[in-house]
Amino acid sequence: MLDILKTILHIDDVLKEIVAQYGAWTYAILFLIVFCETGLVVTPFLPGDSLLFAVGAFVASDILNGWISITILFAAAVLGDAVNYVIGRRLGKAVFKEGNRFLKLEYLHKTEAFYEKYGARAIVLARFVPIVRTIAPFVAGVGKMNYSKFGFYNVIGAAFWVLSMVGAGYFFGNLPIVKENFEIVIIGIILVSIMPGVIEYVKAKFARPATAPSK
Repeated sequence: MLDILKTILHIDDVLKEIVAQYGAWTYAILFLIVFCETGLVVTPFLPGDSLLFAVGAFVASDILNGWISITILFAAAVLGDAVNYVIGRRLGKAVFKEGNRFLKLEYLHKTEAFYEKYGARAIVLARFVPIVRTIAPFVAGVGKMNYSKFGFYNVIGAAFWVLSMVGAGYFFGNLPIVKENFEIVIIGIILVSIMPGVIEYVKAKFARPATAPSK
């Protein structure tokens, strides 16, 4: 776990090594990472937001091609969610069990409540929340959401996510203060990403139960 965290915090150095060692194959590796992060419910720990931000910084430095990077990442995000949806639809609710370390029954209930609150828009919103980004399409499949509706929001969410994260890296990733404090910036990105989930958790934790009406 510490090695994974170290990789995420130093994703710029890791990406430099990948580019130097694999050249054009870097795009295939980027596709694979994003596809697995969004498409396999058991790999939510892979870098997402931080990777896209670093890619944007590398595009600004002419190390990576912008159009190819955005196209590859967009395709990986869309296909990843689509595969995750199909897996969830095939496996169904049976995979969520009490005591299951990764697919806890409470995760299913909480994500279903998330969909109940936000509807199909949850597919778009989930793109910007680590871990939820991986679980949301799986649960959409489990709940047998209409695929046309899911596919529409899947594409919209992928476009917003890739363009915003890569764009942020492109415009801010090479600023001296960002380059000198890249690790802190990545931590900031992670904190901002998980903040909505933390707020919802705190609100649910401290919400007072509704009082029964007096007779």
